[in-house]
Amino acid sequence: MSHVVKVALLGLGDVGEKFAEHFLEKIQEEHVNVEIVAVAHRNLESPVALGFSQSKVPVFQNALDVVSMGAKVDIIFDLTGDPELRRKLRTGLQETHNQHTVIAPEVVAHLLWNFFGEGELPHSSQTGY
Repeated sequence: MSHVVKVALLGLGDVGEKFAEHFLEKIQEEHVNVEIVAVAHRNLESPVALGFSQSKVPVFQNALDVVSMGAKVDIIFDLTGDPELRRKLRTGLQETHNQHTVIAPEVVAHLLWNFFGEGELPHSSQTGY
């Protein structure tokens, strides 16, 4: 078995929810070597957050808490559209000397979505750093 890529998804709004649903479909139906190890969403009572929680995936209300997982996360998909959060994530990884985890902004999610061939992923108003 090849290396399992462990991802955290931050922001389960329009973009994040669609992205999470498709990732889960690929993981469950096509057995791709990806595991969602954490998610973050402001509303812990949203259906998607509750679904992850029931599946024993840690759900954080504060997206910065994902940094505490250290190298247990390979890729953080930042789907929040919040440049300030991205800056704080980078700072958090630096302060914890985490040179393993990378942060993928929404543009990378859109790139992957194009390879999935599933139509158009909703756009957020902010995508840059």
